[in-house]
Amino acid sequence: MEDKALGLQYFGDALEERGHLLTEQANPASQNLDQLTSLELVDLFNREDARTIAAIAQARQALAEAIDRITVALRQGGRLFYVGAGTSGRLGVLDAAECPPTFCTSPEQVQGIIAGGAAALVRSSEEIEDRMEDGAEAIAHHQVTSQDVVVGITAGGTTPYVHGALHAARQRGATTIFIACVPVTQASAQVDVDIRLLVGPEVLAGSTRLKAGTVTKLALNILSTGTMVQLGKVYGNRMVDVAVTNKKLHDRALRILCDLTDLTREEAGYLLERSGRKVKLALLMHWTGLEKEAGEKLLADYQGNLRKALTEAIA
Repeated sequence: MEDKALGLQYFGDALEERGHLLTEQANPASQNLDQLTSLELVDLFNREDARTIAAIAQARQALAEAIDRITVALRQGGRLFYVGAGTSGRLGVLDAAECPPTFCTSPEQVQGIIAGGAAALVRSSEEIEDRMEDGAEAIAHHQVTSQDVVVGITAGGTTPYVHGALHAARQRGATTIFIACVPVTQASAQVDVDIRLLVGPEVLAGSTRLKAGTVTKLALNILSTGTMVQLGKVYGNRMVDVAVTNKKLHDRALRILCDLTDLTREEAGYLLERSGRKVKLALLMHWTGLEKEAGEKLLADYQGNLRKALTEAIA
């Protein structure tokens, strides 16, 4: 245990010099930032933010591999954890929090872990990110196993909390994914999938809540949505696993049913209630004539994939 602690401390010390990192460098395009008009500021930010799209395109292969690995893990009962500090941690928590209403996942299936816990979501706790052992402890606390996937998010690639978490996750046999906005040569990571989102220096030097934060949000959108598509949470481009928990989502569920069928809104409402407010099941019942219990069984046989269940029903 002492050797492990010493190893973590050594690694943390090695990361203290960060001035060479791409995310810490000054951007030549914004050297006169404090002299620009409001319109010039907007135009500059817009030009620089365009780099986020190019960065996603350059990371397309790694993003696709990450989706495939996460899909396999979740299909086998594993969980997805996002781990980060500061802005990176908040983005992970945000993406995790949006999965249950959008895809009707359980809160346990996709989780966000942020250095400093829930308090760090609304109040900066930057010093906490420097402790690798805290990241390792978070992995232990969540009882991460070899079935799970841990995504470490750190714009500058060096956050000790994230590296501690990834190191602990690897020791437990979990699949590990790394997201950073610096080249591998500036901050390496021993992980299964290494995603580099190279957007260049920030308009405001070192403020990674800007381009780095934007491109990270884009990447997390792709990872979670792509995974849920592969898991059969989507039919066509409709969120047929939407959780009907408020008026807006109830209206969305009815519109999905009406758009994909010949039902009136009143008929769709009746069908939705018969299905237990499950859009996917309601569609299956309508298209096959199955009752609720039989439809649930058929969907379960095909791991919730509506298209595959329909193919079997009409074969």
